[in-house]
Amino acid sequence: MNQFPKKIVAIHAHPDDTEIFSAGTMALMRAKGYELAIVTMTPGGLGGIGSTEQETIETRKREARKAAEQLGAKYYCCEGRDGYLYDTEALRIRITEILRLEKAGIVMTHLPWDYHSDHRTTCNIVEAATMVATLPNVPCKAKPLDITPLLYHTAPLGSSDPLGGKLQSPHFFVDITSVMDVKMEMLGHHQSQIELMRVMHKMDDFFGEMKKQNEYFGKQAGCGYAEAMWQHLGGGFQKDPVLQETIAEFVLDNKRASIGARSLQGSASLQGSVA
Repeated sequence: MNQFPKKIVAIHAHPDDTEIFSAGTMALMRAKGYELAIVTMTPGGLGGIGSTEQETIETRKREARKAAEQLGAKYYCCEGRDGYLYDTEALRIRITEILRLEKAGIVMTHLPWDYHSDHRTTCNIVEAATMVATLPNVPCKAKPLDITPLLYHTAPLGSSDPLGGKLQSPHFFVDITSVMDVKMEMLGHHQSQIELMRVMHKMDDFFGEMKKQNEYFGKQAGCGYAEAMWQHLGGGFQKDPVLQETIAEFVLDNKRASIGARSLQGSASLQGSVA
């Protein structure tokens, strides 16, 4: 098997995305000796009620830093504009630079068929930037990586594609029951999103609804709470199942899951936000 650095970089569109989609898995990997970094493509400036965009940006970056501290993770923000995120040369180069600076071995991001346009854009940027992380002609000063990081994708909010249909079934689940409290503590730092979700989606219990999604995946996997994962196995990427083997005692094969929007009770309330 190839040797990959013991460093995970999770790159999602907005503050709170990593906490919702992959914090449990990251906590388990940290316990196995992995170092962590969390990157948001935007500071989530549209995700505020009763505050200006700039005030919201300051609040959400502060919340993101506090959440990252729970896992001893570094936090980066790429300063794209929430709701208006575009796949640009500058952002691709910035992500490649971060991956090199952090010596990433594993990268996590959204699915390419996520419901949210900012999430899909993030996925495109991250996939492209990860693929070229070893190439010396990328125009950034950080030293190229020795091996292309492994790329994993996380589940979208509401577990549906952009049109509300079923997703391709996850490659595997991670049993996060033992670290669910850690995940919820991290998510709990994002207090600014409670009112946003109440106003935008009529969601009265934001944190509770997020927990329900992990409970739903847990039922699919046969455990208390789970996160769903897909490994990027297309051309240009290594296929080593490093994450799966590192936390093998928590990984559950997907043999019976059918992930669809209508499978979640009250799933309409779980369709995500610009924030």
